[in-house]
Amino acid sequence: MSSPAERYAAARRRAAQANEFPALHEFALGVGFDLDDFQREACQALERGSGVLVCAPTGAGKTVVGEFAVHLALSGPAPAEATAGQRRKCFYTTPIKALSNQKYHDLVERYGADQVGLLTGDNAVNGDAPVVVMTTEVLRNMLYAASSTLDGLAYVVMDEVHYLADRFRGGVWEEVIIHLPESVTLVSLSATVSNAEEFADWLVTVRGETTVVVSEHRPVPLWQHMLVGKRMFDLFHDADAARKHDVHPELLRYTRDTLRRLEVADGRGAGWGRRGPRWKGPLRPDIVDRLDREGLLPAILFIFSRAGCDAAVQQCLAAGLRLTSPEERTEIRQVVESRITAIPGEDLTVLGYWQWLDGLERGLAAHHAGMLPAFKEIVEELFVRGLVKAVFATETLALGINMPARCVVLERLVKYNGEAHVDLTPGEYTQLTGRAGRRGIDVEGHAVVVWSPETDPRHVAGLASTRTYPLRSSFRPSYNMAVNLVGSVGAQPARALLESSFAQFQADRSVVGLARQVQRNAETVEAYGVEAECHHGNFDEYFALRVAIGDRERALAREGQHQRRAQAVTALERLRVGDVIRVPSGRRAGLAVVLDPATGGFGEPRPLVLTQDRWAGRVTPADFTTPAEVLARIRVPKHFNHRLPAARRDLAAQISATGLDRRGSRRSRGRGNGEDHRLTQLRGELRRHPCHACPDREEHARWAERRRRLERDTDELRQRVAGRTGSLARTFDLIVALLTGRGYLTADGTVTDAGRMLGRIWSEADLLVAECLRSGVWDGLSPAELASAVSVVVFEARRDTDERASLPRGGVADAVDETLKLWSGIEADEAGRGLAVTREPDLGFAWPIYRWARGETLAKVLASGHQVDGEMPAGDFVRWARQVVDLLGQISDSGGASTQLRATARQAIAAVNRGVLAYHAAT
Repeated sequence: MSSPAERYAAARRRAAQANEFPALHEFALGVGFDLDDFQREACQALERGSGVLVCAPTGAGKTVVGEFAVHLALSGPAPAEATAGQRRKCFYTTPIKALSNQKYHDLVERYGADQVGLLTGDNAVNGDAPVVVMTTEVLRNMLYAASSTLDGLAYVVMDEVHYLADRFRGGVWEEVIIHLPESVTLVSLSATVSNAEEFADWLVTVRGETTVVVSEHRPVPLWQHMLVGKRMFDLFHDADAARKHDVHPELLRYTRDTLRRLEVADGRGAGWGRRGPRWKGPLRPDIVDRLDREGLLPAILFIFSRAGCDAAVQQCLAAGLRLTSPEERTEIRQVVESRITAIPGEDLTVLGYWQWLDGLERGLAAHHAGMLPAFKEIVEELFVRGLVKAVFATETLALGINMPARCVVLERLVKYNGEAHVDLTPGEYTQLTGRAGRRGIDVEGHAVVVWSPETDPRHVAGLASTRTYPLRSSFRPSYNMAVNLVGSVGAQPARALLESSFAQFQADRSVVGLARQVQRNAETVEAYGVEAECHHGNFDEYFALRVAIGDRERALAREGQHQRRAQAVTALERLRVGDVIRVPSGRRAGLAVVLDPATGGFGEPRPLVLTQDRWAGRVTPADFTTPAEVLARIRVPKHFNHRLPAARRDLAAQISATGLDRRGSRRSRGRGNGEDHRLTQLRGELRRHPCHACPDREEHARWAERRRRLERDTDELRQRVAGRTGSLARTFDLIVALLTGRGYLTADGTVTDAGRMLGRIWSEADLLVAECLRSGVWDGLSPAELASAVSVVVFEARRDTDERASLPRGGVADAVDETLKLWSGIEADEAGRGLAVTREPDLGFAWPIYRWARGETLAKVLASGHQVDGEMPAGDFVRWARQVVDLLGQISDSGGASTQLRATARQAIAAVNRGVLAYHAAT
């Protein structure tokens, strides 16, 4: 209990602060809770006129600082340059639409609908309001277009600014930060990053005074646990052990004993990292039931697989889990039924609505990108209201959406990143577990990692104790950016702007460390050279001969390989329907008959064949170590359907009836009987060299090889040093040269009409879209054909497939062929200049969007997706359809499109925005 004197002194301090920061005092009275120290410090800096960078853990309350910027804009005087009646404005930017919608509703509740607007790719509500919530891309587009909406802008809040590390979209954040007018005060809100000072140093260089406020304090303490079988252990004994990464001794002892028992049962020794074949971890229903009994619900259980999330809900339903009361079930059904009225009944059946509703009524749900957005939003609402108790989610849930839980469970510490299975980083672990602990509701949060034989508790301790991760820029110049920069400030000033990016700032700093490494390597190379010296003669000469022989042998092997592949390609291109060939190797080795030669397309020939073993599929040149020979011909029925087992059986019998040997005679794969003259000459020189007789020859060679590798690494480091200094400006120059060559810029740096069109195309394939518009590729198509044709430049399959997707015949196929030709030209131009190439068009969404735009049912549309693992998920369909609609909208407004094409684009948008898409467009 404080003394009267201490209470009096505290009151005096509060009064002084109220006088010094009146706006903050007024704001704090309306918040409803006492501000934390970091929130007060950041708000005071804002009221003094400084920009701020706030780094704090998930759930710490960073957004309070952003809301104070809103308060300052609404309560402060109009800017000096404002017109009569104009007020100060604040733009609140977020990385994702769902977060924009959430923040919009929060601000409307506080300030009223007349004061707050919303601008996303889907929605435009009250865009001229003094406070507008928007996605970061919308603000970027405004800046390039010099929109009048920017008039009176005083504050910009960039929520989740650490998104600038995102390799696909991160560059947009830097574009905004660099291009905002100097008069705008920037409020940057970030997760805890280890290089906050470096980021702030850069903000100072481009935005002026910026105060850094870093807080690592979690308002709700987080306790870390591991679930081993049926036993739950604390990861750390106490807070001091957590700081030292010291795992709880009892946990270590128990996991070691468990591993030892598994090894004995398995009959072979192993250590950390082995997947124990006999280990069966706790079942998902058992984990949820355990959390329920221990009072740890609501919980988010992260499973890094969409199918895994759906399966988890089904497993819990099958186990009879029920986490809700009758009153809660009634409330859940009322909420759901009020939200899905716009979705047609036949679509609900296709979407698995009744099974999904059964899970919700029991308090269970999945949450992932494959779900219909409407369903995801309902899950989020029910979870926040405490009606859904356990959500099985992929990591996308951790990105921004405000869904705090009492407990977070991580089933595995490995996830698929789109290319490979990789370990979670400390930053990702922090982001996921940061959801545990609801401020104002929970006294403490809990994070549980499910143990398995490949999970080392010490590794988990390292993830849990590394609270921060470095922020790395992903900024790269694009074609759209180049024409917009040149058009707004000119070519030379544009180069200077790029050199002021955070990417270049980091690159220039990293050069110092690289230069030091080059110096250390040079000293080591010299020491290796001493070890490689030979008293018989010049060992450098001798080693150079050994290297030359190895290079020549590899070159000859490559030549033989290329020659064999070229012969295989030529042979496959000559095949016709009915040709019987022999597949020499692989799982499909044996006799096969050609069903479809698949010639005349793009890329290598991939004929469709039926093997003697009744397998039907496409073969590639890689399947042929020797050129395919036509051994016989048989008649293939005109309308042969290789999907019918009976048809496959009858035709395979005809192959067998030819009496041909399925294996054939093995041929030598040697290069022939002629020895290479240059190789013979080099080997002779090697044998005649004095060092060849040295007894320590191989020891010298090992040191020489180490030196050669280190010299090669050092040369690469020198190139990186040279490449990083001014690297973005050089890339920009190459892009400008390419655009000049294609007529988007003139030689003196003026933007042409085509360039102005390119500057209004916001797409990853911006140049390809512009080329399609200039070439009239999409002219004359129907609305459904246009939607299908443009989909190939926006869609990207989650996983690569070997087979090329089919296309609707007629206008779509012709337009896509022309698109692919244009892409080939762009790719060759980019590769010739050393630029990153534009992604190849993906045909996998052409059929689904074509059928949808023609009015076909959702069931048929999802079944027509070119998916590796069955139907296209509804969430994926909606997401890609929205991107097609976005590009169609850009085409409908494009000055580079014909009047007819613009009208067709508007018709296509109307055709696509129906059913589940109409609901999504309205939310």
